[in-house]
Amino acid sequence: MQQQNQTGQQQNQMFQANQMSPQGQTGGQTGQGIMNQPPSMVSTKDLLYLTDMLSWNLNAAKKAHFFAEHCTIPEIKTTIENACKMHERHYNRILAHLNNQQTYM
Repeated sequence: MQQQNQTGQQQNQMFQANQMSPQGQTGGQTGQGIMNQPPSMVSTKDLLYLTDMLSWNLNAAKKAHFFAEHCTIPEIKTTIENACKMHERHYNRILAHLNNQQTYM
């Protein structure tokens, strides 16, 4: 039991050490893949992923809107409309982040 406790403490200390960023580092990537700032340039892979996220959210919002228009049960219609609004918010948030990044370049 005591050995398990010591092992748990050691793992916790290793986790905390990995989470701390080195002193004196300004921006960019630190130790274990944690970024303090986004990169100044988007890679092709990241761009494709962002495009996919925008497409997924737009498609989900359109489908939810379509189903909400054709739904006759008020409670379900409200739930589907809320899902539509959520996907619209996600789409707009991603777009806003991208537009904010453009102003810095």
